[in-house]
Amino acid sequence: QNCSIQLRPKRSAVDESELLTVPDGWKEPAFSREDNPRGLLEESSFATLFPKYREAYLKECWPLVEKALGDLHIKVSLDLIEGSVTVSTTKKTFDPYAILKARDLIKLLARSVPFEQAVRILQDDVACDIIKIGTMVRNRERFVKRRQRLIGPKGSTLKALELLTNCYVMVQGNTVSALGPYNGLKEVRKVVMDTMKNIHPIYNIKTLMIKQELSKDPDLRMQNWERFLPKFRHKNLSKRKEPKKKSVKKYTPFPPPQPESKVDQELASGEFFLRESVKRRKKMGEIKVKQAEALTKKQEERNKAFIPPKEKPLMKTAKVPTEGKLDIAAIKEKVKKAKTKKLGAPPVIPLPPTSSTTDKKKKKTKDKG
Repeated sequence: QNCSIQLRPKRSAVDESELLTVPDGWKEPAFSREDNPRGLLEESSFATLFPKYREAYLKECWPLVEKALGDLHIKVSLDLIEGSVTVSTTKKTFDPYAILKARDLIKLLARSVPFEQAVRILQDDVACDIIKIGTMVRNRERFVKRRQRLIGPKGSTLKALELLTNCYVMVQGNTVSALGPYNGLKEVRKVVMDTMKNIHPIYNIKTLMIKQELSKDPDLRMQNWERFLPKFRHKNLSKRKEPKKKSVKKYTPFPPPQPESKVDQELASGEFFLRESVKRRKKMGEIKVKQAEALTKKQEERNKAFIPPKEKPLMKTAKVPTEGKLDIAAIKEKVKKAKTKKLGAPPVIPLPPTSSTTDKKKKKTKDKG
């Protein structure tokens, strides 16, 4: 039998790359009644619980919730006694994914997300992610500090994360609710998980800022960005102390030698054969020697209190100048410095006796003679 095999024409690499690339500004076409005119076969429903403090807000915005889900033909009911919200499909529901969007909407409302933000989940290009962080840190105080680090001072860190990822982020209790595009949700989850693992969010925010700038350049869009991104090193601040290694003794099949008893020691020294009086005398002599040593130690300690401490001299002893030649230049400089001082007058040098004074003295001596 002759079988004819028809080979499919191979697509070029250019065609495949064109198929894989998504053009800018392209949107998924909306799902309409014409795509599913017969509706759904079975009824699907989802229910979620909400905390007591959300009851007042849900009552207030409930007409808006019913209207938003009514456009998708989704039935929603609020049970205040049980504290739950239930969504279910109807016969008019044509979009099979609408029930999942409605389920996410009631989950976000239960996690303290305002209705104005939560209603965005009904759009096709918006998704949500509820990250559970309650069990990631054991210590409660440490958990609160890391959660506050994610929010930042006056919510600045959270605001920066929202601007970089185009997502709405809500930190409430033990969960972090994020709402936005899929790429942004991926980055938000990474930042939240790293923050709870004691990695500061500023590092991830810095990386996101660089990525945002690189994505604006059409030439760098298809290239690897590893060379542009910063590389942070992890530092171990507190090193773990190395445990002490226990020396393992060599194994010996023989048991350890039995310790000598008091009788064995007396037999070895010969004291066992002495008389009781001699033993008593020897024991008393040892006690007296110990008492004498203790008495001398006590006496020395008492005498320490009577030993006077070494006192420092009141006047410092002047250093005796070493014998040598007199430095005349240094003496002259000292005299000049003494003259220039403000306090005190300069020293008066006595004048030599004149001829008139000598003549007067001579006359006096002659008169006396």
